[in-house]
Order: sequence, then structure tokens, then C-alpha cells
Amino acid sequence: MATTKPHGPVSYFPSIEAKYGRSVDDWFAVLTETGITGQKPLVEFLKTEHEMGHGHATALAQFHLNPGKWER
Repeated sequence: MATTKPHGPVSYFPSIEAKYGRSVDDWFAVLTETGITGQKPLVEFLKTEHEMGHGHATALAQFHLNPGKWER
């Protein structure tokens, strides 16, 4: 049986958890608490308030705003 590699934002989740020491579910809770609904403002929030890299911030924001688009 072949396994498929994660694609899209999900492919970043292991490195996000390793680098920032929090689960992606914790990050999604943080994003929900902000009340921010746009991708660009969420990315800027993560970059400025949590010193997250652009790619990691974008992956979290994309998945947070469209959770049904990618298989986790």
C-alpha cells in the first residue's frame, strides 16, 4: 500500500511544530483568538508577534482559512 506525502500547507506542519515548539492546533487556536479573517493580516501577525518565517506563517494562515481544502 502506497502512502502519499502531505502537500500544500500541511507539508509544513512537522517543521512548524519542531521549530516553534507548539502544535499546529495550538497555532490555529492563536489565530482564532485574534479575530483576524484575512490571510495577509494573519501572516503579518504571525511574523511580527511570533517571529515566524513567511512560509510557515503563510501555511498556517492558508490552512486556518480553508481547512477543508487539504487533507491533514
